[in-house]
Amino acid sequence: MAFASLTACKSKAVLAEGSADSEMAARNIIAGHYANSTDFSTVYIKSTARYKDDKQSQSVTAEIRIKKDQMILVSIRFLGITMAKALITPTEVKYYEKINSNYFEGDYSTLSRWLGADLDFQKVQNMLIGKAIDDLTKEKYSASIEDKLYKLDAESRDRTKKSFYFEGDKFLVKRQIINQEFRNRELAVTYPAYSEFSGKIFPSQLLIIAMQQKGKTTIDVKYDTVSFNEDLSFPYSVPDGYERIFID
Repeated sequence: MAFASLTACKSKAVLAEGSADSEMAARNIIAGHYANSTDFSTVYIKSTARYKDDKQSQSVTAEIRIKKDQMILVSIRFLGITMAKALITPTEVKYYEKINSNYFEGDYSTLSRWLGADLDFQKVQNMLIGKAIDDLTKEKYSASIEDKLYKLDAESRDRTKKSFYFEGDKFLVKRQIINQEFRNRELAVTYPAYSEFSGKIFPSQLLIIAMQQKGKTTIDVKYDTVSFNEDLSFPYSVPDGYERIFID
C-alpha cells in the first residue's frame, strides 16, 4: 500500500499538561486551542471501548477511520467478529448491526437524540479528534478558571448552555458540556489524557456521557494506536438479507 506523508505509531508517549494559573481573555484561549490543533488528511485509530446504559454493558474493540471533513467509518468487533459498522458523512448517517440483521440510513436526528445534543458531521469529527465540538470563533464566550482549567461559557441567549474546559499549556480541550435543560438532556465529553503519536498530539482516551430523561449512556473509548495520513479505504456494504429499520 502506498502512503502519503505517513506518520504512524505503535506506542504512545503520555503528554504532560499544564494548569491554568491566571485570568486570560476568551479570545486568547480560543486562539491557543486552534493554534495547537492537529492537522491531517486521514486518521486510523484502533481502540477498545466500553458501552453502558441502563439495560446493558459491553466491551468491544473499535476501529475508527476518518477522512478529514468527508467521512468517518466505525467498525465494532467482538472476539474478532465484525458486529456492526457505521458510516458517517456530512449528509448522512448509516449503520448495520449483525445481531438483529438490520440496517439504518438517515440524517443526524437519530444520532442527536441518542447522544443528547444537536450534532452534525463536523461536531462528531471534532469530538473524536479532541477539538472543541463547536466552532468557537462563531460565538462570544466569557472566560474563567475552574478546577485549574480555563473555562469558556457561551454567552448565547438561547436555551442551550455550552461550556468548554482547556488545560493551561497547549489549550487542549479537557471537557465540553452541552446542556439543554428544557429538553432534559446533557452531553458531556471528557478527555482524561492526551498522548504524542509520532509527534502529533492526540487524545488517548475519550469519555462520552449522555444524560437524558430515558436514562444515562456511557461510552469510554481508549485509543490504543493512532496513525495519520495513510491511504485508507472505507469499505461499507449492508449484507444481503438485512432489514431496513426506520426510527422516528
